[in-house]
Parts: sequence; C-alpha cells; structure tokens
Amino acid sequence: MIEIKDITKSFDDRTVLHGVSATFETGKTNLIIGQSGSGKTVLMKSLVGLVRPEKGEILFDGRDLLKMSGDETKNLRKEIGMLFQGSALFDSETVLGNVMFPLVMFTGMSRDEMLERAHFCISRVNLTGAENKFPSEISGGMQKRVAIARAIALNPKYLFCDEPNSGLDPKTSILIDELLHDITHEYNITTVINTHDMNSVLGIGENIVFINKGYREWVGNMNQIYNTANEALNHFVFATELFQQVRRYVNANGRYEKDRKQ
Repeated sequence: MIEIKDITKSFDDRTVLHGVSATFETGKTNLIIGQSGSGKTVLMKSLVGLVRPEKGEILFDGRDLLKMSGDETKNLRKEIGMLFQGSALFDSETVLGNVMFPLVMFTGMSRDEMLERAHFCISRVNLTGAENKFPSEISGGMQKRVAIARAIALNPKYLFCDEPNSGLDPKTSILIDELLHDITHEYNITTVINTHDMNSVLGIGENIVFINKGYREWVGNMNQIYNTANEALNHFVFATELFQQVRRYVNANGRYEKDRKQ
C-alpha cells in the first residue's frame, strides 16, 4: 500500500499540488485521472522520486520516501517497476535483451537464472516466440507488452504506469488494461496508473483518484463514478456523447455489463 499525506509541490511561484492525500491499495488497479495541467503527472513523478514535494509524506508500506537515506531509496527502487508512456525500449536490444536488462543491472542472478526469469515474464505477457525480435520489428501493442514484461522482471511490489495506452488503438488498449489488471491481482502488486483514457477508468478503475487544478477532488471506483455529483468529474469523464449514453444506461438499468475483450 502507498499512502500520500498532504503533498504540496510548487514550481517558482505556482503551486501545482495543494495538500493532496490519497491511498493506493495493494492488489488493485489504482488510477490517477485529471485534465492536462491538473497536476496528475507531477503527483506520479513525486511518487517515484523524480520530483520532491516541499511538504507531506509518501509512505510505501509505512516507509516515508521523503525521509529515506540514499541507500534506503536505492533499495526501495528495487521494489518498483516502471512502465513508461513511450515504452522506452532499447532499440539495439532484442525483446529478450530488454526484459533481461533490469536483471543484469540489479540482481546477482546467474545467466541461466536471468534467462529463466526473462522467458517467464515474456510468456506471461503472451509474447513467446518473439524473444529474438527487435522493437522495430514488432507492433506498438507488442512493444508495450515487452515493457510490461521488463517492468515485472524484478517481481516488484509497486508498479507505476504512465499513460500505458498512449498511441494504441482501442482494442489493443483494452488488452493492455486487462493484462495490467490481471498481473496486479495475480502478484498482489500496488499498481498506480496515470491515465486520461476513459475506457480504462470505466473498465479497470478499482480505486480512482481525480485530481483537479492541483486538488484531490474525488476518490472512488468505476461503479461509483456513474452516480457522482461532482461537477468537475462529471464534465471530465462524461464529456463525450458515448460516455453520456453509458451513464444513462447504467442509471436506468444498473451496472453496465460489457465484455471488454470482444
């Protein structure tokens, strides 16, 4: 579990985060949502230590990131997996080489152990047979799955995903959502996803934190979001006619049942 308490961050004379508090639960897909410029990206960067808030606490199972020594921070980072917006694969490395990279850098495994772990992770994201291909030889969706395999190679306790569906078609986006959801539950990871994809919000949003103009505006889940009275959240989530129709259906018939895999 990750808890943030009263996080405040400013750049020059502009406050970007105003005393934000939230809990990101273990074994659930935790989503941070908000409009561009809302502060959600700064919040994500604060969680992974790329930005340091002036005030507050960031607790990883009770351990405050902002009070850690250099060695403690280094050890924590070994427990963290990162999925970057653009996948950030090494063009000169094969799929296997990309997945093995964190194992080479951060473990004392033998080569056979690293190969076994890398092959397992590649299999888990359904890419068996693509081990010797280079990123330029596979699709954007496959690249994202390679990035997920690399992110879970170290068996992380915490997984951070920055806009994981960026640049993907709707069908592939759903597959990535389902993969992240399944991995989170299977390995009991605290997964935090920064997204503006409403399909993700309504499909895998088990714990949703809505950031608006630097404030934590709303917290809930994908079922509660249909009936929220929060005007800013309604405008953000149900801005398009399609999602207005979904909301009207739910209000009239109850839970919206949909096979996202079709």
